Amino acid sequence: MERNGVGLATQSNAFDKLRAVLLDGHRLGLFSDNPLDGVKPPQYDPARAVIPSLEQLRAIRTAGDDAFMLVVDLMSGCGLRNGEAFAVNLNNIVADDVYRITEQVVLSTRRYGPLKHRKAGEYRDVPLPARIRETIQWYAEKHGTVDGYLLRQETDTRKPYPHWGMDNQWRRIRASGQVDIPEGMVLYGNRHFYASNCLSHGIPITDVAEWMGHKSVDVTFKIYRHLLPGSIGKAAQVLNMALAA
Repeated sequence: MERNGVGLATQSNAFDKLRAVLLDGHRLGLFSDNPLDGVKPPQYDPARAVIPSLEQLRAIRTAGDDAFMLVVDLMSGCGLRNGEAFAVNLNNIVADDVYRITEQVVLSTRRYGPLKHRKAGEYRDVPLPARIRETIQWYAEKHGTVDGYLLRQETDTRKPYPHWGMDNQWRRIRASGQVDIPEGMVLYGNRHFYASNCLSHGIPITDVAEWMGHKSVDVTFKIYRHLLPGSIGKAAQVLNMALAA
């Protein structure tokens, strides 16, 4: 995987699965020695997340068509991944303040599939802010739904919304130069905004990890630790004050 340039996150996921199998074999006596002794796992060290400010987010969400605004709202307001936002369904509003994420549009198959790190039929519930619920309902009233789904392929409503439809819009918006977008920000940065908003308002990182569907809280910590109260950056400022005294 390293020779083929596979990303570290994918390497880590593959290693974790293989490690679980080998350790089970060792526990059951299939291997007399621990097969992982001396094996160094891949170190996933994600790049710093590029997060838009609230003012930038407000401009970004209105820079595209109605589908673009819906997706940006779902990512920034509920923490959905791109593919999860494309599979938004009116029937998944299970309470006024709860949205149930049950599936995603899978990039490789262009079909609905199970959530990342979950089996078919599994889901996760996330807080649903009133403004995001209003966006969902507004879009449904304006454009209608197909079996509850809000986003479908324009040329064939029998098919899910394609990833390239949103990617093309994002590229056009960036290229236009008419919207203030942080350098290096990708569409996924709207989901980073969600994490930043949660953590900066004191929501526990364990809850944020669960709502974002991370495999473990370690992933959340690695990506967003600089946003936590008492983070390394803030500690450095406190220590500097004492040193300068």
